[in-house]
Amino acid sequence: MPEIPDERLRPRSQVIDRAWRVLGPGLEPLSGPDGAPLTRTVKLVVLPLVLRPVLRPELAGDLLTPRAAGLAAGLLRGEGDRLVATARWFALLKRVRRALKVVGGNPQDLYFQRCYELAAEHGAPDGPTAEDVARAAVLDAADRGGRTVSALREHLGDPERARAVAAALARAWADRPLPAPSAPPTPEAPPAAPAPAASPGTAVPAATPGPTGPTAPAEHLRELADAVLDSCLSGGGGPAFAALVDGAAGRSLGAALWTGPVSGWGRPGVPAHLGLTAADVPPPPAVGTGASTTALPAPLDRSVYERVFTLLRTPGHDDLPPVPELVDAEVARACAPLGLTGESLRAALLVGGRLAAGLDPLGSGAGPTAAHRALDRRWRRESSVARARRATVDPAWTQGPFADPARALREPWTAYVRRLWARLHGRDAHAVPVSDTAELWALLDGISYSVLRDHRARVRAVLRSLAAPGPETADASGSAA
Repeated sequence: MPEIPDERLRPRSQVIDRAWRVLGPGLEPLSGPDGAPLTRTVKLVVLPLVLRPVLRPELAGDLLTPRAAGLAAGLLRGEGDRLVATARWFALLKRVRRALKVVGGNPQDLYFQRCYELAAEHGAPDGPTAEDVARAAVLDAADRGGRTVSALREHLGDPERARAVAAALARAWADRPLPAPSAPPTPEAPPAAPAPAASPGTAVPAATPGPTGPTAPAEHLRELADAVLDSCLSGGGGPAFAALVDGAAGRSLGAALWTGPVSGWGRPGVPAHLGLTAADVPPPPAVGTGASTTALPAPLDRSVYERVFTLLRTPGHDDLPPVPELVDAEVARACAPLGLTGESLRAALLVGGRLAAGLDPLGSGAGPTAAHRALDRRWRRESSVARARRATVDPAWTQGPFADPARALREPWTAYVRRLWARLHGRDAHAVPVSDTAELWALLDGISYSVLRDHRARVRAVLRSLAAPGPETADASGSAA
């Protein structure tokens, strides 16, 4: 399938913003001062309940084709009356909340999705029973404090519970599936030769499925991953992905990380763990006593508290089990290979790791697969920050304000794989597998857009900070770009 030129794509956030404003008055409780939907409105209502990208993969990316943009705008228009009713329910629930003197939790996190459900079930809150329904919803949310950060803090703050969780962690860690010493799972092998680019209309041959268990050579796993990455843009690569899933290749990779083998990613200098841990091998997880969104450690270094904390701050957390059950599930997950229990999710991380390890945003050559070439092209044509990105590879900037953007360009796998892991962790908690390669590509492609957007923002922030001091700094930073 030919790639769609970037100039035809539309940022999903822009499509949502414009369609939202067209809906007219009545949405103020769900909107900001400028009339745009609140961030939580998008994350908790628009994406999971209206656009539903899990069921519509074409809406999952940060950039939408014209057809997908039209679909998204049409879905929002069709939900206009229900969204207005949602806003009215939210205003009513907040009023009832104040009357009941309920103070725990963020009202938007607690009520946005419930208000949408009430709008779907009852319409606008005009009937004589509306206040009773709102009161029941507020009390129900308060009783279900098992899905809030405050409930997590209370649960693990109890010394007896914390000791029980620590004991469960110790048992799960001792029982983790270490690889057999006689069969190193990821021996080093030379990189696979780049796959030739397929001409339009020519199918890319898939790799022949072979052994993918603990004794499978790393080279064969890379071949299977490359077969997926060469074809998943058009929904192909299914047999290779199925071979990785059925052969528990992701489980074997995760178990291998506990033994600290050399990297089998086919690129010198890429660590076996791809930045998922700050240590040489993932350490035993701790119970934890707190978490901060600005200082979270690498995924495989997080405590049970930090792992649950991130889940409770994501859209759709009301569908998760209460905190005690969620903590128990995270104990098992934290001691599982790659910190995940779903095998399709572990295979997705393996394929995404192969993609991330082969990205070359600063180079000029062709990547080994169609997916690598597509993402490399996207990075290399960032004209708005091209000169700034070139400045980041200047050794003079390695200790300056461009140090972090420079590192991100030299080691693109770190930011990519960490964000991919976070997305897969959320799927694991909700028991949502990666069902096919079209869904896998939507996931991998969306992660790429997200990482690129963040990098662009960081470079521009540095440029703004350097714009004022003087001409010497401005010239060195490339701020004339």
